[in-house]
Amino acid sequence: MASENENENENENEENNSIVAVHSVLTVVSSIPVNPSDKTCPLTVVDRAMGQHSLHVIFYFRSGSLDFDGIRPAINEVLSMYPNVTGRLAKDDDSNWVIKCTDAGMRVHRAKVETSVDEWLRSASADDERYLSVYQELPDDPKYWSPFRMKVTDFEGGGTAISLSCPHMLADPISMTLLIKSWTEAYHHDVVVHPPFLHPHALNIPHTFTTPLPNTTSPSYYLSKSKTSYPNPKVKMASATFDFSNLAIKQFLVKNCSVLPDATPFDLLTALFWTSIAKLKAQTDDLKQSISICMDMRKRLRAALPYGYFGNALHFSQLTVNGNKISNKGDIGQVAELVHRHVVGLKDEEFWSAVDWLNSRKDDQGKFLPPFRMYGPELTFVNMESMIAPIGLNMNEAQPLMYGVEFMKDQKPVHVSYHVENVEGEGLILVMPSPEEELARRVTVTLPEEEIEKLLKDEVILSLDPILLLSGRIQI
Repeated sequence: MASENENENENENEENNSIVAVHSVLTVVSSIPVNPSDKTCPLTVVDRAMGQHSLHVIFYFRSGSLDFDGIRPAINEVLSMYPNVTGRLAKDDDSNWVIKCTDAGMRVHRAKVETSVDEWLRSASADDERYLSVYQELPDDPKYWSPFRMKVTDFEGGGTAISLSCPHMLADPISMTLLIKSWTEAYHHDVVVHPPFLHPHALNIPHTFTTPLPNTTSPSYYLSKSKTSYPNPKVKMASATFDFSNLAIKQFLVKNCSVLPDATPFDLLTALFWTSIAKLKAQTDDLKQSISICMDMRKRLRAALPYGYFGNALHFSQLTVNGNKISNKGDIGQVAELVHRHVVGLKDEEFWSAVDWLNSRKDDQGKFLPPFRMYGPELTFVNMESMIAPIGLNMNEAQPLMYGVEFMKDQKPVHVSYHVENVEGEGLILVMPSPEEELARRVTVTLPEEEIEKLLKDEVILSLDPILLLSGRIQI
């Protein structure tokens, strides 16, 4: 149930470059109409907080070209479970965004690229990779605008990239990933392991909490974010992805974190990149150093949310340490311990204090104030360890959610990229699971352009023998 649209209200020319060419645009709708037809889905205060950003995920498949016409009926079926995805944005009486579940459909762009998947991953830049997603600004009147947009790109010689894009206020990385994963499960007539949980009231503060919550730091940190001003013009940023093997991470953990047996790859890699980037900036030891850590709180809440909770369940916190711990005099293992203790030390009260502060951020008329940038201004690390989830009902075996996306059985993606738009400040680092699984990780680093080239030569990072992806270092 998809229709061709020859005259979409979209500028196709802006999506094409010399490598990627869009050849058609479709509208995919659900197989079962929304009932009732006037249903609306409200956004939570955590959703609204992400209003300055957009989110994009790209799944790369190497083996053969996917037959989109063959897998399309399954997305019609899955979209029946996601009425908010096929709806349209509107304002309520208080000028807050809501989703009107109009069943207007999701836009799908079809494209071709004149290179192979492997060559693309070796040599494309972050700017090139943008053309595999549909980047569109939220229009002044979004009545007919598809907030969720997919792009299916066929590579030369076989292979496909499937991307999904949306305003960040509508979904976080887990929500985006599970939508695509549910599509593959429906295609294979399997059980949808993590069906959408469309209950935004689950993020209402429990009655057992008394606000304001004492001894929490989130309100003051979020307040400081809301007052941050950014330089104009913007600093040009560049990105690269480092692929670290399971063996390399295992040996590096043994070398640096032997006294901290519970240390995670995120703890170690955050310490590694934080210290390496600090060296580039030549900051003095007497200054305190801070980073922002973004993490999912679904399973960290005392009353845990299901993985399928659809929307945003992200929490931002600040870790500040003395400069001498991060400089050349610092020890990676010691910094990893500080990161570990900070992450495990975040409790229910901290998460709910952030929600409470966002809920209180209103003007004199009781209307919510405009959102501010959540990523930055400090160097921001995104902890994606929560993407590793039990396989089906087997609680003893786990797999990264993004690498459980299989349109062809036993052929998982060769890579999955996540991108956040409108990020300014010192930079953004995403620490993600790898298709190798176990302790292997992929780290996507976005820094000011002059810093990224220096980081690519860092001796400590290179000692782990990472494979470099999507750095644009080789001309296509």
